[in-house]
Amino acid sequence: MRRILVAGAHRGLIVVSVLAVTDAKPQSSYPSPRPTSPGGLSPYDKDAPIHTVDEFINGFMDELNFGRGVSLARSSRNDQYIALSKAVRQNLQARWMKTLARQYEEQAKSVAYLSAEYLLGRQLDNALLATGMTDVVEEGLDALGLSLDRLRAQETEPGLGNGGLGRLAACFVDSLATMSVPCIGYGIRYEYGIFRQEFEDGWQVEHSDRWLALGNPWEFPHPEHAVTVHFGGSTETYTDDRGRERTRWLPAWDVQGVPYNYMVPGYRNGRVNTLRLWSARATRAFDLRIFNAGDYVEAVRAQTFAENISKVLYPEDSTPQGKELRLQQQYFFVACSLRDQLENVLPKYFDLANLPDRVIFQLNDTHPVIAIPELMRLLVDEKGMEWDDAWAITQKCFAYTCHTLLPEALEVWSVELLGKLLPRHLEIIYKINEIFLDEVRAAYPGDEIKLRRMSIITDHPERSVRMAYLATIAGSKVNGVAALHSELLRDKVLPDFSAYWPDKFTNVTNGITPRRFIRLSNPGLSDLITQTLGDEGWVTDLERLRELEPHADDPAFREKFRQVKAANKQTLAQVLSTRDNITLPTDVMYDVMVKRLHEYKRQTLKLLHIVTLYEQILSGKVAVEDVMPRAFLFGAKAAPGYRIAKEIIALINAVGKTVNNDPQVQGRLTVAFPANYNVTLAERLIPAADLSEQISLAGKEASGTGNMKFALNGALTIGTDDGANVEIRQLVGDDNFFLFGMLEPEVEATIAEGYSPVSVYENNPQLKATIDLIASGHFSDGDRNRFEPVISNLLGEDRFLALADYAAYLEAQQRVEAAYADPDDWSRKAILNVARSGFFSSDRSMVDYIDRIWHTPAITQ
Repeated sequence: MRRILVAGAHRGLIVVSVLAVTDAKPQSSYPSPRPTSPGGLSPYDKDAPIHTVDEFINGFMDELNFGRGVSLARSSRNDQYIALSKAVRQNLQARWMKTLARQYEEQAKSVAYLSAEYLLGRQLDNALLATGMTDVVEEGLDALGLSLDRLRAQETEPGLGNGGLGRLAACFVDSLATMSVPCIGYGIRYEYGIFRQEFEDGWQVEHSDRWLALGNPWEFPHPEHAVTVHFGGSTETYTDDRGRERTRWLPAWDVQGVPYNYMVPGYRNGRVNTLRLWSARATRAFDLRIFNAGDYVEAVRAQTFAENISKVLYPEDSTPQGKELRLQQQYFFVACSLRDQLENVLPKYFDLANLPDRVIFQLNDTHPVIAIPELMRLLVDEKGMEWDDAWAITQKCFAYTCHTLLPEALEVWSVELLGKLLPRHLEIIYKINEIFLDEVRAAYPGDEIKLRRMSIITDHPERSVRMAYLATIAGSKVNGVAALHSELLRDKVLPDFSAYWPDKFTNVTNGITPRRFIRLSNPGLSDLITQTLGDEGWVTDLERLRELEPHADDPAFREKFRQVKAANKQTLAQVLSTRDNITLPTDVMYDVMVKRLHEYKRQTLKLLHIVTLYEQILSGKVAVEDVMPRAFLFGAKAAPGYRIAKEIIALINAVGKTVNNDPQVQGRLTVAFPANYNVTLAERLIPAADLSEQISLAGKEASGTGNMKFALNGALTIGTDDGANVEIRQLVGDDNFFLFGMLEPEVEATIAEGYSPVSVYENNPQLKATIDLIASGHFSDGDRNRFEPVISNLLGEDRFLALADYAAYLEAQQRVEAAYADPDDWSRKAILNVARSGFFSSDRSMVDYIDRIWHTPAITQ
């Protein structure tokens, strides 16, 4: 029995209480977790201040009493969560300091990952996993009468990303830390992240995501290291003290970027890398003279204007003001990040001629590409370098990842806007383009059409800067994110550049971190894998899952696998019941489609399948007892200005409301669309899935990472040969993947021949009956006009050929039903999906980046 003095403040009074705690076990009985590799760490690592239950309780109470200023008896759940988080992070901080010191000592090349998005997920569980503290914390909290499950639920997920791009960035920084590779991730600390989605009468409504409202114990602000970022103004030419003609920027206004550091722990290897997010604040935030004159709004105008830059992720850019704010955001964070590298990360007297040996800036899509002229400006204008020397350095310091095949997603900025906001950068871009076109002109004399095609500057529809072209010209490497995507990137999107620089283009197929997306999110399957393989080494060597293959033929193992899946369904059903008041059956197939709502991803095709099954029952074509029971689960957000995507969401919800309340189909068809799909929900939904819907139009999806998460967690895929589906199918085997639909060349041919969706509709009676049921108002209380935009879009244009692939998709779904009717064989297929998904670890992706692009060595602690 121990007595802990618990002191705190309540309503201005000091409250002291004595808490009696009984130790559950003596200190010596807490075993170290099994190390995953030589040198694997545990809570007993010498750098960690917390090793035992006693030490944890003392650290927790210190944080609660002296950090939060409350006693345990008077503390709120948020007080307890923050105290817990700060106690846990103590075991990372010493390792963080050691990592930074080691990196400075070694001066090894590092990765500066520039990304506008990071979808990190909750941090507490990841920190517990990385430090091996879960058992100690759980028992310590239990001794205090608290629940780890209740406190972990208090954490608000930082919604600092829109989808796959941000989730990928988070996976990559996790893997680099786990592999002991030096890396700083750079981004923006959005005050409001991706919007919080709610449904009103089935329609998406966006609300601000106040993820910082209750505080964030995982960040370390450093206002003393704020960076000043300039905008606007003009440029002038002058002669320097060496008689050289130079250019200087005379900006009109500026803001400050305040860094907030986050720890990125490796998995039990002692390494803690850094994620540095920038928050904007005004350089002159408050004018006391104006305030005293009574103009209170004007007194803080500069503060409001500056803070808008980091206020919200992806402001609506359908207006000129929105476009300008987006460009401000992009320049703001890369300007802060480059300045940070040159002035804070590098040694004081570092020779910038050696910069390519010290850092590689990875451009995660086109958002950070403005960093290229910014580095040139820093080297030429501020460091006094000659242009040719600076350009040679810059070309070795950047690499570019393209994440799209959609032309509209390759950013283009108008010359007018760039000149207004960043006049010096526009001059630098013009000079880069001029020098580049001279090289192209020498290589292809007389080919003016090629010059226009390859120019960074385009005149149509307005004079603009093509950022993907700038990234390609300046980057040492350009990579796609799946084998098919990289092939199409070379052959269709940037063919002139790949012909000019064939060695510059490469592929790195995306990956996901197994720490979050199986070890944390699917503990039942993780435990089964560990028991079967004998240790947890697979968590950092995912190819070891291949050792599961023989067990796919073991009836006892298949039964255990089914039990895990059944338990995951029960967990998801409970989560959705509590979170969304959704009732979900647990003894049916879970058919899941979760991803950003975009027409090319073809949520409409999935919806047509559901309506088809429903229509067949209503019309008597199929007896209800002959329909395989399924729960269809959707998760998606539509961009606020994407009207047709919002219409599709409303239609899905309307179909779900009708189907779920129709007694003719109850128990057979269930449609669930929980609002505000995020990483936290994904960690419960993905492990429960039986069928993964990856049905984008071939040639449109760059890679996808959800497809990898589902396969790794034992869901079978129904999908087109698109993005990373191609590699998934090749690895898991044709027998364990439900392929359908046109291939990319067939898509191109169909469009070229003059695709007519109305003809497909007229010539397929079942498709016609399905669409007619929607058009009749059956799902909209008889209102035929409510979903007319969706119907008109499908029959009038169908830009992504959902109707063209409809018949093939239904046939593939029949194959799904036949396979699911044999639970034992379905389990075998699912186990083989798990066993053959090791390639899709983000650790493997990092090895590919390191070998093909970065050449950054690991540093042992």
